[in-house]
Order: sequence, then C-alpha cells, then structure tokens
Amino acid sequence: MSLNVDVEELVTEMEEVPTFAPSIPVPNVQEIVRNNPLQVPQRYVRSNEELEKVNHMPHLSSEVPVIDLALLSCGNKDELLKLDVACKEWGFFQIVNHGVKKELVQKMKDAAAEFFELPIEEKKKYAMESNDIQGYGQAYVVSEEQILDWSDALMLVTCPTRYRKLRLWPKTPEGFMDVIEAYTSEVRRVSKEIQSSLSEIMETQKHVFLGLHKESLEGFRVNYYPPCNTPEQVLGLSPHSDTSTITLLMQDDDINGLEIRHKGGWVPVTPISDALVVNVGDVIQILTNGRYKSVEHRAVTNKNKKRISYALFVCPEDDAEVEPLDHMIDAQNPKLYQKVRYGDYLRQSMKRKMEGKTHIDVAMLEHSDTRNGNN
Repeated sequence: MSLNVDVEELVTEMEEVPTFAPSIPVPNVQEIVRNNPLQVPQRYVRSNEELEKVNHMPHLSSEVPVIDLALLSCGNKDELLKLDVACKEWGFFQIVNHGVKKELVQKMKDAAAEFFELPIEEKKKYAMESNDIQGYGQAYVVSEEQILDWSDALMLVTCPTRYRKLRLWPKTPEGFMDVIEAYTSEVRRVSKEIQSSLSEIMETQKHVFLGLHKESLEGFRVNYYPPCNTPEQVLGLSPHSDTSTITLLMQDDDINGLEIRHKGGWVPVTPISDALVVNVGDVIQILTNGRYKSVEHRAVTNKNKKRISYALFVCPEDDAEVEPLDHMIDAQNPKLYQKVRYGDYLRQSMKRKMEGKTHIDVAMLEHSDTRNGNN
C-alpha cells in the first residue's frame, strides 16, 4: 500500500514528534572518497589499540549459530535449544527460512544503492536535524575531537507511525518510501516470531514479554560504507552493543564487514545468502539479569568495494519499564539491574559516543560488577 505522503506529513507537522538525541554534523564520507579516493583525513584514523588487530579470529566465523525460523516457529525443541545456546554463548545468530521474499530484498537493495548514488545536494534534503537522529548523516557524534566512523547512514523511525518524520523519508528514487515500508513490515513480522520464541526460552509468559512491545519503538538504519584507501586504519562503525530488544540486520551477500566480540577477540560474521543476522540487545540482557548478553560488534571497511547494510532495531515502547524478570533472580544470581524507563535509557545512550558497552552502566545497581555485562 502506497504511503499518502502529503496527508501524513501534514499530520506529522501538526503533532509533536519526540526527538532522541542531537549529533554534531560532520563531513560526508562518501563525498570525501568521491573527491579524493586516496585521502583519509586524520579525524578517521584509529590507534592500533582501538583496532585490536591482534585479536582477529576469522577461524571462528563458521561457528556463528544458524537457526531455521520455520522450525523455530513450529516450536521445534532442537531449534529452541540452539536459540538458547546462541543467546547465551554468542549473542548473535543468523536466521534462515524467514519468509522475506527475495524480490522484496532485491528491491530494498536496489533502491538504497540508487539513493546513495544521488548527488550530495539531493541527499542533503533529508539531512538530520540538529536535535535528532532521524534523516541522512552520522549519529552519535558528541564532540569535535571524536574519531569518526568511515560511514554515512540513513536513519528513520518506522514505528510507531506517529513518530515518523516523513519529510526525512527520501522521495528519490521514486518508490523508495514504499519499499522501506514493505521491507520493514516483513522484517517486523520476523522479529515477532523471534520474540515469541525468546519468551519461551526465557520461561516467561508471552503476554509479559510482548506487553513491553505492545507498541514497539522501531528504527531502521541503512549504513553505507565507502571503500577506504587504508582500511586497516579506520572503522566503519565503532564497537558498541545495541540498546534494542533485538536487532535484525541484512548484509550484502559477498562482502564481509560485521565483526562481533567473542572470547576476547573479533569474529567476522560471514554473510549467508538470504539470511538475516539477529543480535540480542541490552533489553534482553536486563530482562534476563545477564543470562543472555548483548554483545559488542563493529564494522570494518575494505579497499575496493562499497558495502551497504540494513538494520531494524526493535525496542520496547518509550514508557515501558524494563528490569530483570523475577524468576531470573535468586541467591546465586542477585539482581544486577535497576528498573529503567526505556525511553530514558535509549536517549541517555544516544547522547554518548559509541564506546563498547559503557552505556549499560546507567542501568546497573551500584553493588553489581560491570564485568557481568560484558562478553
């Protein structure tokens, strides 16, 4: 169904749409590369310590769990056990047989590629505003001295619909808005099936878990990573964990870029054709009192190819109160996290630069050890 843009934009302007966090405007990385492919400004160059090159563990890539959603949704016990192990030991897994049509996936990829190839003047029509993260640009930039990521992004709130700033949804290429709507709607369906299985392995009643997401807050982020002349000196995206409940990511089929922290090192998540990468967010870590952990991840770049990825962040509603579930707390597992209003937690984390898992400290009780939150 086509979006009625004029009417919705008018309604949006009349209502007060909440904002999330400001971000300092920074140069467009794609334009830096267009103007001089050999140039890597000093503001993007990382120290060897930040890059942690010695901790690269590609030999573990084949061990990242792969889960069949068709089996999971049928309540298959083996697949539920795989999900439990994936959430405990990895915090990441790939989902196959999810039912998102290949034609829709291809339309999403084609439209996004076309958008990023537009002249910068056209893309700037959708630039992030000074007080928020919706639109085209780069978020989480909080200081002029900050080392920047080698990427640009288009970030849109997709749910609830009244939170959308439709003036920042690109009208070019033609039909892009409708493709975003169709694609995120399908991935939302997948997320609900995964959440249902999560509530089962977390041994909580579905209405409790799904009640936090009655009116999910969802954000869609399309990341564009241009080639870099010295990829060994930069990061496409700084190490961080997601503040979401879960995140569902589509990668390009033929280019590695996503890396996750596992056993003290960085493991590339090699793309599987037609799979979605799913990761546990901070909300699940808090609900399970640390039984399942959100895991640091980052993106690297390469010298010859651009890379685009597509992430849907599924979060509780703004006013939801998140704290460890009662049955996750006992004498051996004392309560680690205090009750937090989700909207406050999200905005506090967005006002900081992406820096591993430091943002989850605001939810921790004073007596708990922050190391419990890290993988």
